[in-house]
Amino acid sequence: MSESYEYDVIVVGTGGGALLSALRAHDLGMKVLAIEKSDQYGGTSATSGGALWIPLNGEAPDSYESAFTYMKAAASGTTTDIKIRAYLDSAKDMIRYLNEKTALRYRVNADYADYYQDIPGAVDTGRAMEPDPFNGALLGEEIQNLRPTHPGATLMGIGMTIPESNIIATKAPGWLWTLLKIMLGYYLDLPWRFKTKRDRRLCLGNALIGGLRHAMLERNIPLWLNCPLESLIHEDGRITGIIARRKGSPVTLRARRGVILAAGGFERNQAMRDQYHTQPSRQEWSCTPKNLNTGDTIRAAEAIGAKLENMQMIWGTPTVRSPKALQQGQQAIFAERGFGGSIAVNKQGRRFVNETISYDRFVEAMYADHAKTGGCIPAWIILDAKYRKNCPLGPLLPASVLPDSKIPKEWFGDFLFKDDTLEGLARQIGVNSAGLMESVQKNNAYASTGVDLDFQRGESAHDRYWTIKGTSPNPCLVTIDQAPYYAVRVDPGDTGTKGGPAVTEDAQALDQSGTPIPGLYCIGNNAAAPLGRVYGGAGGTLGPAMVFGYRAVSHLEKT
Repeated sequence: MSESYEYDVIVVGTGGGALLSALRAHDLGMKVLAIEKSDQYGGTSATSGGALWIPLNGEAPDSYESAFTYMKAAASGTTTDIKIRAYLDSAKDMIRYLNEKTALRYRVNADYADYYQDIPGAVDTGRAMEPDPFNGALLGEEIQNLRPTHPGATLMGIGMTIPESNIIATKAPGWLWTLLKIMLGYYLDLPWRFKTKRDRRLCLGNALIGGLRHAMLERNIPLWLNCPLESLIHEDGRITGIIARRKGSPVTLRARRGVILAAGGFERNQAMRDQYHTQPSRQEWSCTPKNLNTGDTIRAAEAIGAKLENMQMIWGTPTVRSPKALQQGQQAIFAERGFGGSIAVNKQGRRFVNETISYDRFVEAMYADHAKTGGCIPAWIILDAKYRKNCPLGPLLPASVLPDSKIPKEWFGDFLFKDDTLEGLARQIGVNSAGLMESVQKNNAYASTGVDLDFQRGESAHDRYWTIKGTSPNPCLVTIDQAPYYAVRVDPGDTGTKGGPAVTEDAQALDQSGTPIPGLYCIGNNAAAPLGRVYGGAGGTLGPAMVFGYRAVSHLEKT
């Protein structure tokens, strides 16, 4: 006979949306339990940049009309006006709650532009927010169970914020002092160093999850690790709890008010990718942790009659193999595409996109070109010795830090290729030599004028964020003309999937007829993305997860 427990609310998952929901439910007087199937909490949120895209946040000039216009155009009919307005109505309340009721502090990053600069209502600054570093020592022993930041987003394992990494990577004024300050702060933290090698200065997604977990500890909200959901309890037309597995045995968890599914998507389930996604689509291309998001909760909801939507959608990002960090997934190529001195090409050796475009659009362009040419999966990033010396690319640190002689030999011929000539490089990677030569020649011509006549690279504020200033009339355009030349294989990866149970503007799961299922809520990548294809800017994934989690609890309070 299984054990049985009763709560007001059961939250399945421990990402940003999940823990925010648990906190707010507790603060509204509900008895809450959060469960996590793995031995670490934080999910994909912990490995992310931790940013939140929050229009009308009160810290920067904005208008409801422009934000709505932007989101509606970006959605292209994949969501409803009601859900867009719900997001705009609640985003500011959620961020205020986060800043006032936890030790976290979120601030606007003044240099972040909206991702779709060509859409009406886009702004150059003011909607993307990121967390201040959080003192992990406040977590005590719980810091050991916090899922680490992806190694590719750290300085050799040491935490840093996005502005800090931008200063260092683009060699902005003061970059060396910023680098030294971060490293000295870590190595001189001697009392903490005697306890663990882990940095207690939590940044990015670790700051978000660390701050939320700290708030839970202050409130004595229980969180059970190694406790996967097995099924939902569906009685008398409503969800009244779940069956989970704890310590190897089934456990019944009753929920008087409701269950919030917030356990991520299905990007690590190859069978589901084969069923729903445009092919080719491989789980190993994802930059999310292995074996984590396998769609268990989505299938559990489907089993009790939930309607699934948006199952073909992903939060796309180009990725590259990262041999040192494969347990945490492939490494996303975010900032690196902004540096001039590289181009992305298909098998024909042709450019197919503005390389600095937002990562979701980059992956869309890969699939669109592959459908036409059959040769864009994988794509290839081509660079020369100048780029190699000064700029990182995935796990490949600048040659000034990681010279070719120190690169593991097994990297070459796997995802990294090198040759003294472009013709030789083209032969190694199976790319048309004439096409590649022409693409490089055109890039070099565009670098001299500062104008990309093919894809307008470098014309928007978004494009110019990750650039080394002063390198050419357009810092996104730099000549590729110094041997040796390099190619890095790029796959159409993701930071998660966007499909799951269809939901209302209050995150209620819907049945096959479109009627809300009492007691069941879905948020984050566990749900059909309530904003459709909108990826408004940095934090466009986490923002909706937390805002609709906030709204779900508001609705629960009334039930």
